[in-house]
Amino acid sequence: MASYLAWLRIPFFVSSGLTALASGLLYWKQKPNQFGISDYGDLRLQTPDGETLSAFFIRPSNKRQARRLTLLMFHGNAGNIGHRIPIAKVLEEHIGCNVFMLEYRGYGLSTGTPNEDGFNIDAQTAIDYIRNHAETRDGKIIVYGESIGGACATRLVANNQEAGDVAGLILVNTMTSLRKLIPSVFPPAKYIAGLCHQYWNSEQEMPRIKDIPILFMSGLKDEIIPPSHMKELYSVCRVKQKVWRDFENGTHNETIAEPGFFDYIAEFVQDVLGGRKMELRL
Repeated sequence: MASYLAWLRIPFFVSSGLTALASGLLYWKQKPNQFGISDYGDLRLQTPDGETLSAFFIRPSNKRQARRLTLLMFHGNAGNIGHRIPIAKVLEEHIGCNVFMLEYRGYGLSTGTPNEDGFNIDAQTAIDYIRNHAETRDGKIIVYGESIGGACATRLVANNQEAGDVAGLILVNTMTSLRKLIPSVFPPAKYIAGLCHQYWNSEQEMPRIKDIPILFMSGLKDEIIPPSHMKELYSVCRVKQKVWRDFENGTHNETIAEPGFFDYIAEFVQDVLGGRKMELRL
């Protein structure tokens, strides 16, 4: 895993959507084989509203230790799934699971225009694919979301928890809602935040989740989403099996490279699939 820490720690100068758009990084995409991954699918999914989504389906490299588990991964606002391949590689090696990386509409090679309703359609399209695909339909699903991807993941799990195949939810540096985030990012905008038509209201969606184990992972030096957002989501979470992990030096994009990050995920997965009692902590 150490060989990939350099990639994980690359400063995302695409942290702002404007920078990403100007640099073209929203549309240039690396492939898994550039990171030594050979067993993967480069997919195109059709959404119910006519968009075409790009996705990677990465299979575990160690077949003997492979689990009947797919980790459905939703990335943050900046960049595209090509920039998260090193994360997916560590996950499939560390956990022994499939990793399904979805690219939202308007990102990378996916068609369409980014918007909240569209992202939610995209997320449902991805989980439906996993449920119907021969390799994955009989396994469990853990949903993983970073930043705005966490908001997408939270709503998806809330809407799909009754199906019985969603085994867990992992949230990394996620906001309570876009309206509450705006004043933190740009204080003068606090007076017009109420006019925002994109809501991403995770604090409203979170209490809807009843029995799905949730892992909250918060970088305490997050410079984009204040850590108080994650603490609030943990507070309003009603599930009995919830775990809090924080990282003293974790920033918004580099929390994933903090010591213990992937170990905590592996421990959570083992607890979820193995039925062990979880540590509840804040």
